[in-house]
Amino acid sequence: MQRPAEGRHLADKRSPSTGSRTAQFLRLSRTPREGFHVHHSPAGKSRLAQFLRIARGRSA
Repeated sequence: MQRPAEGRHLADKRSPSTGSRTAQFLRLSRTPREGFHVHHSPAGKSRLAQFLRIARGRSA
């Protein structure tokens, strides 16, 4: 059963998508993003020793 055109919702009247939004989403997902991953400097020897001490259950 079809409804008359004037009874349709606004979203039902639009033309079909060309896929440009999907293409844009895929392009963005393929490019590396800066700002999401924070790079930390490597831990020094004293910091590593403190982590190992804590991991072994020893207190300061």
